[in-house]
Amino acid sequence: MALHPILSGAQADRPLLFTGSRVVTAAEFLSRARAVAARLPGAPSALNLCERRDAFIMAFVAMLYRQQVCLLPSSRTSAAISEVKAENPGALAYDDHLIGELTCAVEPRPAIAPQVPAQQVVAIGYTSGSTGAPSPHAKRWLSLAGAAAHNIAEVRGLLGDSSDCVPWIVATVPPQHMYGMEMSVLMPLLGHMAIHAGRPLFPADVSKALDEVPPPRILVSTPVHIRALTEYPFTLPDVALIISATAPLSPELARSAEQRFGAPLLELFGATETCVIAARQTAREATWRPYPGVDLRPAEGGTMAAAPWFAGPTLLPDSLLVREDRRFLVEGRSADVVEVAGKRASLQDLTRRLISIDGVSDAIVFQPDDARRGGVRRLAALVVAEGLNAGEIACRLGAAVDPVFLPRPLLLVPRLPRNELGKLSRSELQRILADCGPEA
Repeated sequence: MALHPILSGAQADRPLLFTGSRVVTAAEFLSRARAVAARLPGAPSALNLCERRDAFIMAFVAMLYRQQVCLLPSSRTSAAISEVKAENPGALAYDDHLIGELTCAVEPRPAIAPQVPAQQVVAIGYTSGSTGAPSPHAKRWLSLAGAAAHNIAEVRGLLGDSSDCVPWIVATVPPQHMYGMEMSVLMPLLGHMAIHAGRPLFPADVSKALDEVPPPRILVSTPVHIRALTEYPFTLPDVALIISATAPLSPELARSAEQRFGAPLLELFGATETCVIAARQTAREATWRPYPGVDLRPAEGGTMAAAPWFAGPTLLPDSLLVREDRRFLVEGRSADVVEVAGKRASLQDLTRRLISIDGVSDAIVFQPDDARRGGVRRLAALVVAEGLNAGEIACRLGAAVDPVFLPRPLLLVPRLPRNELGKLSRSELQRILADCGPEA
């Protein structure tokens, strides 16, 4: 299995990248990637630390030519990078500066796509650490390409366009994380699509990036960014499809986004362990539709997932309620269900109820590491809510949940420490709680 779809037939001259100043064709990109690969130092693996999306994709494809494993740390903090290097002795690190210099300096070679063995491990992704320490998951080419094929089919089906059409993707998510890797790296490379190299953050930046590429446009984002865009008071360029993942999206926000953009919203379900395995149109359906070939079975600690493109059955930490028609509901993660005073609740559901309070713009309910006090396990909450005090919020939340699940403490903070995907690391939540002192 190789990257032929980039160069098959007339596709060699199709657009692949918009770098901010010009469009790069698939043929030009591959010719330069092949030349860059010849200049990369020899090593079995390397951390892809490129922040610019065009540099990241260049490094990834060059590593495919060299048969190097692309290491994707959970973040670019020095601690995360050091941990990945310690687990992969001899690993190099490629960044924007190195790849940029090589790309400008090399003479292009003939545009021949890399031939990648199906069973070759091409990447190692690390979980986000939202429920504990990041853990590594090796990705064979067959696994990445197999998941990409289903993502592409899902997107093409909703666009309703012929295979000759080249949709442009604008992504607010970084390529280092598996969702960004699937949507903004693999889908353009394998799906006859093109990608804007930027990673716009604020609504005005997203609007500018969308305006810089022609229709049909696909917006790849997260619930945090989608909420900000629905509240943006200015006109946005036409979008043909919105894609969301990384955190649960409420039906209300999905409907608001579809109304705001006049386009369908597709929510994806997956994990670093499996890549994307299911999808739904959240504005009109509650259940998830697994991709063809995906088999889900309950297991100790979550759900066992299997598919023809997997290396083998893989344990997901999510508890899924699978119906006879194969569709499923997400009941929560094994780490998400808490028990207090003999009663059980979902942290995700408690967080949803907290965010639904008028005036609350962001929040998280979690169980601290030292949650046991006086023989009772406690919950904590961090809340962003301008104009409200903690007592008012607790009172309103108390009307919606059992009193034993009211967070103590419930702390007001100016912002939550979300990463580029909108996720929250457990260590950061613990740090904020610790900074508030022993009485928190």
